[in-house]
Amino acid sequence: MQPFQDQELGSAITAASSPSWSARAAAGRRLAAEPQIEGVADLLHRLLLDACDTGVTSDTAIALLARGDLPGLRAVLAARAQAADGGTADQLSAELDCDPRWMTGEGADQLIRQLQALTSDADPQVRDEARRRLSLLR
Repeated sequence: MQPFQDQELGSAITAASSPSWSARAAAGRRLAAEPQIEGVADLLHRLLLDACDTGVTSDTAIALLARGDLPGLRAVLAARAQAADGGTADQLSAELDCDPRWMTGEGADQLIRQLQALTSDADPQVRDEARRRLSLLR
């Protein structure tokens, strides 16, 4: 079973550079599902900041946020902090603001805990974005 997973990961890595927006979006969803996203963090970052299509940005961000963990949220915050294009920045903000899990008390508490943890991140842009997001919640 492991070789198939490796082949699937290799295919997603290749698709991340595809000229097709739908192939890049599928790659973002697949790469976001990696248990240890640190190994594909650069590719995910590039997909989150896709210069050609905010559909890629959206699909990748949704998949990362669906993980419900700190690395997924961190990846989206890092991209939002670096997004130079207004459309991409707006799309990332929309995904952060509209995640339905955060509309419940338990989900909102989880988000606040994760954002608080990220205010101590090694990356100053991630720290600043986490602080900014926390200020919007208060």
